[in-house]
Amino acid sequence: MASTDFILTLTCDDQPGIVATVANAVTALGGNIQDSAQFRDPESNLFFMRVAFHTAAPAEAAAVRARLAPAINGYGMDAEVVDAARRPKIILMVSKFDHALLHILYQIRVGWMEAEVAAVVSNHEDSRATAEAAGIPYYCWPVTKETKAEQEKQVLALVEETGAELVVLARYMQVLSDKLSRALEGRVINIHHSFLPSFKGAKPYHQAHERGVKLIGATAHFVTADLDEGPIIEQETERVNHALSAEDYVAVGRDIESRVLARAVRLHLQRRVLLNGHKTVVFMPG
Repeated sequence: MASTDFILTLTCDDQPGIVATVANAVTALGGNIQDSAQFRDPESNLFFMRVAFHTAAPAEAAAVRARLAPAINGYGMDAEVVDAARRPKIILMVSKFDHALLHILYQIRVGWMEAEVAAVVSNHEDSRATAEAAGIPYYCWPVTKETKAEQEKQVLALVEETGAELVVLARYMQVLSDKLSRALEGRVINIHHSFLPSFKGAKPYHQAHERGVKLIGATAHFVTADLDEGPIIEQETERVNHALSAEDYVAVGRDIESRVLARAVRLHLQRRVLLNGHKTVVFMPG
């Protein structure tokens, strides 16, 4: 579908003239830059840039990229052009705790997050009513040691079938295999409490309460084969104290997890997150 608003993101070796070349190329195709952000990483000597621009005449994203190809190829850029008005398709995966799932669905409903939920996938039936009430297909695929490989094949097939560009682990309490993590590299975002590696396993907030932890936090990151060590997108912390119960810690944690995951997903869908090795470059709005 033709559009007049586009987002260009690019990564390349830092060289003189990149910003001017991009600006001139956008102008040459009749575009007007509305927002631009760039960053040079002195450690890797890589240059990162995000440009949002408007064109006078409607065009397809592929055609716009073709017009920008001389600039892109001239600098050896890893570049992408997307329609800024699109509603990207995402798949939400959840287990029994549904706070992060509900928050994302609400933010989509009120228009803060522009996305279409293509499906909800779970290893439990708990969130079926929530998905069906929102008109979203729900797939309950239980996971055991024997069925894990087959279940992950179903997940990957669903991603391909729906055209989803992002899988969101909204407190999905199953570890993705190395094979699936690599197949969807850069396309899966997870949320977890920030007590790792101190408090693992069941009831981490209760463990934190027993130890008198003073800060509770959450981390949203890309999923990689290294468990919970993928590039970090967004984090947040909140102070707690001795007067709070273990259940209060859990409540604070749920709230932070929901906010952090939603922000990370929105930043990714807006093409504000660029991978930089084991790190990310995040161009915050505003």
